[in-house]
Amino acid sequence: MAGNGLPTLGRVKLVDLIPSEGVPSDSYKLSVSTLSQSLAQYSAAIIQFPVNNGALMRSCLESSCLYFHHKPSFPSADSIHPDDSREWCKTSGYRADPQMWQEIYDFRPGLTPTELGNEIEIPPAGLVDLFALLGKASRDILDAISFYLNLRSSPFTEVLDNVPLRNREISSCSIGAQHHNLTTQEDGSLVMFSDHDSQVDRTLLTLVKSDKAGLHIRDFHGHWVLVDADLGPQEAIVYPGLALYQATAGYINPAMHRTDISNLQGGMHGRCSVAFKLMPKSMTSLNCSEMRAAGHGVEAQFQLPVPVDDFMQRSTDQLLNRNSFATFNFPASQEGSIKPMMRRKKNNLRCKPLPPSKRLRLEAQRVLKERVQDIADKKGIKLRFCTLKECESHIHSLDSPCANIRMEIGWPPGVPFVHPHDLPNKAKIGFLETYEPGWSETNEIE
Repeated sequence: MAGNGLPTLGRVKLVDLIPSEGVPSDSYKLSVSTLSQSLAQYSAAIIQFPVNNGALMRSCLESSCLYFHHKPSFPSADSIHPDDSREWCKTSGYRADPQMWQEIYDFRPGLTPTELGNEIEIPPAGLVDLFALLGKASRDILDAISFYLNLRSSPFTEVLDNVPLRNREISSCSIGAQHHNLTTQEDGSLVMFSDHDSQVDRTLLTLVKSDKAGLHIRDFHGHWVLVDADLGPQEAIVYPGLALYQATAGYINPAMHRTDISNLQGGMHGRCSVAFKLMPKSMTSLNCSEMRAAGHGVEAQFQLPVPVDDFMQRSTDQLLNRNSFATFNFPASQEGSIKPMMRRKKNNLRCKPLPPSKRLRLEAQRVLKERVQDIADKKGIKLRFCTLKECESHIHSLDSPCANIRMEIGWPPGVPFVHPHDLPNKAKIGFLETYEPGWSETNEIE
């Protein structure tokens, strides 16, 4: 990985992620590296499809917009489907969420709307072809993530659908055309999404293509990043879900995302998008045996296999084990992130203040022990620090000895991978801010 981190979302060509026999090529290793670091920093990446696929994506989006435009101004009560986690693998056809002013058409091979008692309805043009394109791409991306984690080839085959589906099989994966419409309430105020509308998918991976920007994903530091503002016609966003988080023992964090429709004023059809969801099969279990076989540490919450149907019915808080997860991926706002220990130290007026350099050194040692070492232990990583002199070149190299460890434990970009007490004071502050966001605001250092 690049020691300085990625300044923006990683952009990877799909063709470079397709594995081949023998020794991996330099382009494959570089693409896997960019993909993995982008997922670690931004919980998302941009996938570039071959140029000729752009026409299919555009056609599918246009037909989806027209499909929803010819629907009633808002769906009737008969078309509203309850959000039932037990029916997650049976969604097909048109449905709506009136609270979010969102309409969806799901296409799921092997299951037609007529089997669910609905009238037969032809899906938006191109949706079937796009399902095949994005389905193949998602498996290639999943294999690239497996390569990064040093797992065997295609380790998730047992939990994925057969290709092609066998007789009478229903796909666990689906592709959905989604429509967000900007509307007004009775008082004339605009309806738009906010923080409480954020969600985490229960997928292995999700691939999304939209006609207008608006998808925000929370990055490693808790900031909302607009990820689809600069997409080419043949580019799509990929982000991981809870199923991949579970199957990799927490090594690949799921994306928390939301859709902002406040910029759709003047648009005739609102915002349309298509999203492919790579899902595990319902009659299988998610387990971390492949992670253990590769030598990764697996903490207690991931030790036992979890049946997929049970997994889908558990709350998000249960699956994420919020007590340990929120600190690193979804931190609270800066105002609420003050640590009790930091409060005690700041308010302890009986002690004579330490010199700034000594205080920084002690704080860095504390955070190393309480935060960094804990992350390393959970991931089965043995910390071997470089010397300051040798790491000055490491942080600018793609294949440095410490690159993978730095990425795994979330080491701050641009900071040499040395024992924290050996870092210059400015680098120490960057180190502390990375693992305890808001540290500078609660600790006055002259």
